Formats: sequence, structure tokens, C-alpha cells
Amino acid sequence: MQKLALSSIENSLIDEISDSRNEPNWLKEHRRDSLGIYHELPQEVSPLYNKYTDAKKMNPEQVSLSINTNSGIPEFLKKRIEEVKNQTSIIQIGSNIDSVNISENLISSGLIVSSINDALKNNNELVEKIIKSANSKEDKYTALNNAAFNSGLFIFIPKNLIVKEPIHLLSCLSDDGISTISRNLIIAEDNTKATIVQELYSPKINTQQAYLELLNTSVGANSNLDITTLQMMEQNSVNFSTRRTDLSQDAKINWYLGLFGAMLSRYRIDYHLNGTGASVNDSEVIFGNNDQSFDLNTIVNHNKESTEGKVVEKSILKDISKSLFKGMIRINENAAHSNSFLSGRSILLDKGAKSDAIPGLEILTNDVKATHSASVAQIDEEQIFYLGSRCLSRAEAERIIIEGFLEPLSRTMSYQVRAWIAYLIESKWEGKELSINNDEQLKALVEVEETRYNEHAEIEQHYKYR
Repeated sequence: MQKLALSSIENSLIDEISDSRNEPNWLKEHRRDSLGIYHELPQEVSPLYNKYTDAKKMNPEQVSLSINTNSGIPEFLKKRIEEVKNQTSIIQIGSNIDSVNISENLISSGLIVSSINDALKNNNELVEKIIKSANSKEDKYTALNNAAFNSGLFIFIPKNLIVKEPIHLLSCLSDDGISTISRNLIIAEDNTKATIVQELYSPKINTQQAYLELLNTSVGANSNLDITTLQMMEQNSVNFSTRRTDLSQDAKINWYLGLFGAMLSRYRIDYHLNGTGASVNDSEVIFGNNDQSFDLNTIVNHNKESTEGKVVEKSILKDISKSLFKGMIRINENAAHSNSFLSGRSILLDKGAKSDAIPGLEILTNDVKATHSASVAQIDEEQIFYLGSRCLSRAEAERIIIEGFLEPLSRTMSYQVRAWIAYLIESKWEGKELSINNDEQLKALVEVEETRYNEHAEIEQHYKYR
């Protein structure tokens, strides 16, 4: 089994990965072409972003790749995996699929939850079309993912299927130091509805390790997807994710992104609203400490009329951590009557923390609404003083201020997602291990958020009658 550092990746490793999986010839050629593009492209294609990027923090000498990794489950994750195995789920440890858990009823309904390797065997034409749609020339790490993926997940929701229970995608890096490059596909056909929860973990090891992801999501006409991504990796690891979502007529997606772990998180997120009435609601929460870096590039492309887009990013930064939010709204010629909003806001808890925001608009037609905003501010000392006069410590005061900072964003989330994010923020504040095990603290938070959710509903009903 060949093992190579990312700095010396070559065709021999690509061929070995492809041959070990008996992949079709078109995929082997696609991998080779993409590798050539990867070697040619700079870390950032856009000259505007070059001076801001921290992509160089990923050390290509330390990050190693191979066709396989260890499959042993890290001790800290065993409890959570046992919880997830009782639900519809797929569990990825390194490059290996540990288990796929799906009921017979859902299987008979046509729901597919599988590895990308199985999808290539059973749904080759569909997978080929989507894989080839990811243009390697757009981004260096898109090219890398296309060339060298050694794992992947596949979710297929057939027409008219409503999946009532969440589908869990749990991924953890292996404990042998080998990185994972995962090619993930989510396809929801027409008139479907589903909730997907993605959890990302990594073990504590001394060498730098990366989870690199290329994710394509397709949402059919009149379909509704709720997706939550929670990144809880150790701070010696790196997380790069490139995501593209295509939405058909009247399709809707709500995507909640919580970034808490990793030394460097670099996310490029593209939404393509290709059908009339399509809409996207993207909510991003970052909580950084130590020397963590977060780099988000979110692009909303309005390609048809009467489409709606909303992107809200909020960063909380301690110590010398930093965030970079790059947002773009593009409203093309055929997208009249569209409405789009983009916002990036950061609060700095320490003087060494730093945040940059680069929002942008490209409007190519009339009769649209498009706005963007950005703000970066130190924590308000007057608020700290006021709360201190109410017998709260500075740490307690900061937590209350942060809760208020996130409140407008929290209202758009389900009570379960709100509880998870509150739990992870609390865990990180207290220096605990990041995971969403259902302990007593998390259960209490879920009860609080569920009650608050119901109280809001009762208040709305009360005023309706008045």
C-alpha cells in the first residue's frame, strides 16, 4: 500500500486508488486530468483573496494520503457512534465505511445510503454526470478532490419520498495520521423532504491530518432539504470543504453550518438557483480560539426569476483566532424579481483576534432586491460593566452577550440545532472535548430550546386571536 505526502502526490497513487476500487475508465481519466490541474493552480484563483488566505497553514509535507486507512473507532467517539447506529446513518472512519444503518421500510421506499464506491457500481450514469459537473479549473482543492478522493458518501432520495427521521452522516479521521479525501453526493428528486445531519471529528494525534471534502447536492422541484454540518475536529487537523448545491423550481434548502474545530477550516460554498421560485437559507456560526483560522467563501447564483437567497454568517473569536468571510450575490440576466441578502458579522473577545469581511454584489438585471452588510467589533465594555454590576463575572457576561449576538440567527434553526450549537459553544468555553454525546447537559439544553420554541408558537397564536 503506497503512502505519499501531499507535496509529492503523483499519478501512481491516483492509479492505485482507482485500481483498488475497480473504477471505470472514465473516472481514472477524470482523476488524472484533475491531478494535472491541481499541480498548475495557485492556492487561490482570485487575486483579491490571495493576500487574505491561510491555506498555506496546511503543510503538504505532513499531510499524507493512501488508498486505505485504519478502521478502528477512536475511544472518545464510541458512545456517539452507538447512538447514531440506532438511527438512519452512515459512519465513515478514515477512508472506510464502518456501517450503514437504514430500516427495511426506507430501503423498500427507494432511499439509498451508501458509499461512493457502491454508488459507482449501482448508479454509474448518475454518479458520472455529477462528478464530471465539478469543474476542477475553478479551484485548486476542487481539482485535488476530483483527483485523489479515497472515500465518499452517497445519499439518494427518490421522488415523492418524505423521510421523517434525520439521516446522519458521521465522519471521523483515522488514528494512523492518514488524511481522508471524501467525494460526497446528496441527491433529492422532485417532491421530497428530508433532514440531514453531518458530524465531522478527528482523533488527537501529533501529525497534521486533513479531512478534504467535495460535496455536490442536487435538490429537485418542490423539494425541501434541511442540512446541518457540525465540524468538531481537533485543532491539529485541517478541514477543507468545497460544496455546490443546485436547486430546481420551487426547491428549498436550509443549511446550518457550525465550525468549532480544526486549525484551519476553508469552506467554498456555491448555491445555484436554477429554477423559478428556488430559495436558499444559509446560516453559518463560527467559534474560534487559540490560533484557529476560518475561511468561508459563500456564493449565491440567481439564475432564474423570483428566486430568494439569504446568507448570514456570525463569528465569535477569542485569543488570536481569525475569520475571513467572502460573500457574493450574483443575479444573472434571467433572474428578475429575485431577492437576496448577505451578511457577515464578527465579535472579537480578545484584542489579538481578527476578522475580515469582503461582501460583493453582481447585478445583471433590473427589478431585484439585493443587499449586503458586514461588521466587526470588539466586545462592548459598557455591556460587560453593566452585567458585572449585576454580580456576573466577566466570563458569564461574555457568554450572555454572545447568546444575544447569536439570538437572531438562532430563531431560524430548529430547537435541536440550537441546542447542539449552544452545547458545543459551552463545551469549547469550558475546554471540554467537542462532540454531541447525549449527556445530561445536552438533554437539558434540548428541553429548554424545545420549550422556547413552543412558547413562541403559543404567543403567536395568542396575538392572532387578539
